[in-house]
Amino acid sequence: MARRKFRRPLGERRYKKLFVIATEGAETEPRYFKMFEGDGSVVHVHSLKGKNRSAPPQVLKRMNDYLKEKGLKNSDEAWLVVDTDQWTEAQLQQLHQWSQAKENYGLAVSNPQFEFWLLLHFEDGNDVGTSRECVTRLKRQLPGYQKGAVDVKQFTSGVADAVERASRRDTPSCADWPRTTGTTVYRLVQSLTANC
Repeated sequence: MARRKFRRPLGERRYKKLFVIATEGAETEPRYFKMFEGDGSVVHVHSLKGKNRSAPPQVLKRMNDYLKEKGLKNSDEAWLVVDTDQWTEAQLQQLHQWSQAKENYGLAVSNPQFEFWLLLHFEDGNDVGTSRECVTRLKRQLPGYQKGAVDVKQFTSGVADAVERASRRDTPSCADWPRTTGTTVYRLVQSLTANC
């Protein structure tokens, strides 16, 4: 019996743009960003998370280790995602310097924490100054909210609103990270959604 030759169907195979995201949080942030990778999407999100190593230098180390081992195409993007709530200016400056090294590197910082970005999916977040206030307000919008047990479907309809609210707060646009309540996560999300 003659063997049949395998033929790959003709057509265009679209390259999935890779977003490598090193996050401070081990659960909430990776789950959130993974929602941008759906059926038929040309985006692939690879989150680098650490269990108890969330300080900015450790987030940066995870990214550098990954890039050293795997590399990054010029069309792909690498992002660091951290909060300001407990880190020093010097630690954040180290991440900002890294993000300036290449055009496809980015830094997304939330002040005081990532939950502020989540809150912007539902409201303007006015008068939020501390992490505690941020979580309290988010729980008003999502009763039963628990960090690490996020149902990302609750945020999908509010992504465009969150981007608009965050970008409006970031006027004039900060060069590095927000010094008052705000977030630059919208910049990463704009890049993700532009490629979905």
